[in-house]
Amino acid sequence: MNNPSKIRVLIVDDSTVIRRLLTQTLSEDPSVEVVGTAPNGKIALAKIPTLKPDVVTLDIEMPEMDGLQTLTELRKVDKKLPVIMFSTLTQRGAEGTLDALERGANDYVGKPANVGSVTEAMARVRGEMVPKLKSLCPRFAPARTANACNAFSNEGPNESVAVPEFTLRPRGKVSRIDILAIGVSTGGPNALSSLLPQLPGDFPIPIVVVQHMPPIFTKHLADRLNSKCELHVAEAEAGDPLLPGHVWIAPGDFHMTTEVNGASAKIGINQGEQENSCRPAVDVLFRSVAGSYGRHSLACVLTGMGSDGLIGCQAIAEAGGQIVTQDRETSVVWGMPAAVANAGLANQILPLGEIGGELTRLAMNGRHRRSLVTEGAI
Repeated sequence: MNNPSKIRVLIVDDSTVIRRLLTQTLSEDPSVEVVGTAPNGKIALAKIPTLKPDVVTLDIEMPEMDGLQTLTELRKVDKKLPVIMFSTLTQRGAEGTLDALERGANDYVGKPANVGSVTEAMARVRGEMVPKLKSLCPRFAPARTANACNAFSNEGPNESVAVPEFTLRPRGKVSRIDILAIGVSTGGPNALSSLLPQLPGDFPIPIVVVQHMPPIFTKHLADRLNSKCELHVAEAEAGDPLLPGHVWIAPGDFHMTTEVNGASAKIGINQGEQENSCRPAVDVLFRSVAGSYGRHSLACVLTGMGSDGLIGCQAIAEAGGQIVTQDRETSVVWGMPAAVANAGLANQILPLGEIGGELTRLAMNGRHRRSLVTEGAI
């Protein structure tokens, strides 16, 4: 009989050592039960109907049927079963993982490398994997408030809880907007793939984005987004000028800030202390934007675990800027936007499909619709 108090996990990996390590690591948590393992996707697909797991962990490179093929076949018969990729943090792993997310994977945890001991490796995996398992399992919805970094996904279950009414922050008179700052985590790659193509090529202000991701991944994400929209998208580098119609993604393991001096504005990059267990952190970027642009700031908080961005939104609100958040129904994990909404900081709470139009309307306020590539950032 299934134990409703535990998350049932199926581990799929061709390495016997990894299967054993992950089984032992996850089984130490009282809320998790490993109900089975499989050395490849073909065997995993055959086991799923019998084992009825709540979540599947899936390697990418496996014999007979690899992780990408497995996802493709699984999503033909089950659109909802959460899948967490468990693979290496390499360039090849980054491309494979982003492919997996596009095919329907929900999240990702990197296999530990360059660690001092098996105990340390297990602790690292447990610290990343267990919160993500809980965030994707409706029965453990409260765990979605935990902080989590480097989390990203495609689609998955939301909490089956009543949606409270929120008090929106009065908009007041909207000042001319000079920058758009976006914070996103779990579900981010696909949310950005939906949002950024909604924005026109003559979008009149610069866009800065913090997506919780490890190094290597952010460059690949930026390249993919650049191929999908009219805007120019790139991984940020220190000193990049903040230009209209351009999008900068914070590089993995680096905080991103905005630096304004007179009529010029540029990107700042640093490796300061983590905030909310994250680097890059949304709070760091948002506070910087509030300090640089004040009431001319526009913040957008999209799907994600935890509450990163809440403190930054408080700074933007105090400066008189505008804040838009994604709604619960279209969020993969309604943690970050919920934290802002619960605090009464959001001016608007919108479905993902409507956010692009509203951001464009706010950015165009007080401007003529024309090509503004050469216009100054502020």
